[in-house]
Amino acid sequence: MIRAATPDDIPLIHTMIRELAAYEKEPDEARATEEQLHDALFGERPAAYAHMAVDDTTGLAAGFALWFLNFSTWRGVHGIYLEDLYVRPEARGGGHGKALLRELARICVERGYERLEWVVLDWNAPSIAFYEALGARAQDGWTGYRLTGGALEELGGR
Repeated sequence: MIRAATPDDIPLIHTMIRELAAYEKEPDEARATEEQLHDALFGERPAAYAHMAVDDTTGLAAGFALWFLNFSTWRGVHGIYLEDLYVRPEARGGGHGKALLRELARICVERGYERLEWVVLDWNAPSIAFYEALGARAQDGWTGYRLTGGALEELGGR
């Protein structure tokens, strides 16, 4: 079962974000607090959205998807950028990841969004195979860039 996250899910989402960071070999980089997540998802001006995958038999949360809207200047419409998709190890293979992606694709189709995008670590072969089996394709010819820390502050004038 897939459902929209609620404020009561924040502690669990926070825990799963830390689990994902550990899986991605960057546990110290997951510094978001529960308060920050609450503000981003349920504050006065939500900037992100989340869905929960709940196991039908146990009723326990099996995973989550956290996403936000992007915009294509070429297409003239919004799309969804999937920031995190995580299914707990004990729940993998149960269809939860596919169900979360199906829900985001449904939202795109329903709202007229033309893209559902995300990135995956180059070494994460199981996820790459999973995404490609769904019909997703890597974007050749594009390299992601990020400004953070001192470089961001220097460019931003601090």
